[in-house]
Amino acid sequence: MTVLGWEKKYSEILKEFGFSKKSDLESAKLLNFLLKSKFPLNKLRSKVFEQNVFVIGAGPSLPSCIPILKRFGFITKIVADGAAKALIENNIIPDILVTDLDGDEKSLKKIGKGKTIMVVHAHGDNFDKLELVSKFKNCIGTTEVKPFGKIHNFGGFTDGDRCVFLAKHFKAKKIILFGMDFGNKIGKYSKTKIVNKRIKIKKLRRGKKLLEWIASKNSSDLYTTSKSIKGFKKIYYNELESVLADENAF
Repeated sequence: MTVLGWEKKYSEILKEFGFSKKSDLESAKLLNFLLKSKFPLNKLRSKVFEQNVFVIGAGPSLPSCIPILKRFGFITKIVADGAAKALIENNIIPDILVTDLDGDEKSLKKIGKGKTIMVVHAHGDNFDKLELVSKFKNCIGTTEVKPFGKIHNFGGFTDGDRCVFLAKHFKAKKIILFGMDFGNKIGKYSKTKIVNKRIKIKKLRRGKKLLEWIASKNSSDLYTTSKSIKGFKKIYYNELESVLADENAF
């Protein structure tokens, strides 16, 4: 079930960016066709439900948090597309990778061969990349339009905020953000080829607004080690252990 109120947010996104709902739907139909089987959601749910979860984005602060992520190898990691390259370079394997396939293709193929659950998003601009799903062992399809067939809608717009929407959908206990900066500076891992920096920053701003919106529908404890986001408690790396251990932290 899609988060209540998503249809209105999606309409705002279509208007703001001039996207086509028809194109999004056609892309979702192709992805539905390409996915040979429906991945069991209980396998995805088991990694998130009532678990502490790290959501990892590809913002400028990503390199600084790599040593911390290595220390907490037992925590479920939901990773945005662009951050994948940095993680595998440091032998950190995502539990779940959320992607619209515009990141480093070599990294996506490498991760997709293993146990990582690949959550692939279909939209009007990635129609020609969807064939990549044939390279992935464990794959779930998502869309921003009405879900159907093998295609789900957990909510969200950019890879980063879709990670959080997914974690909220499956009722994570605590969600802690890393590398989710949403500022005017684009991280070196954020996208392999940025065609229009202004549009990229505009998308990041919309992603931040969506996180502030989803935070208002709170069912999880929300934290960020990155830049402040309304509804997320700002914490520092040296506070992580206490936050993870204390059921009543902050």
